[in-house]
Amino acid sequence: MSHPIAAGARGWVVEEVRGMSDDGCVFCDVVRGTAEASTVHEDDDVVAFMDLHPVTPGHLLVVPRTHAAGLEDLDPELGARVWTVGHRLAKALRRSELECDGINLFLADGEAAFQEVFHVHLHVFPRFAGDGFRISAHWRQAPRRELDATAAAVRQALAALPA
Repeated sequence: MSHPIAAGARGWVVEEVRGMSDDGCVFCDVVRGTAEASTVHEDDDVVAFMDLHPVTPGHLLVVPRTHAAGLEDLDPELGARVWTVGHRLAKALRRSELECDGINLFLADGEAAFQEVFHVHLHVFPRFAGDGFRISAHWRQAPRRELDATAAAVRQALAALPA
């Protein structure tokens, strides 16, 4: 599969991983130690390791130890831990000997968002001029009326969520 937003994309077939339980999840295998990984951080909640198909040298993945296919399945406190570890790793990348003029934190939630492995994971990768990574879209300034209507739809959905 050609990944429309990242150079050097994995090419994994989404249909092969959609709906997997933790029994067939490659990231759960990494967490259990039954799949090979170049690990840079482990604690009781998360594991961080090198991406097999890096956008740039230093491309890391931060995954919760508990299987969660998407954000809806992820405990918010565990999600905060994933972010905290990602933040710390970003600092480490900036201080490393790797080329790093900036950092991207990227989390894809769902097939339409280009999620390829259905176990929540945060990408943390160094950026530098000419690295080849790009996000393209039809960027436009939206009219205020459209923004206000969209904000109202989000507020309505937010109000309907359980506390």
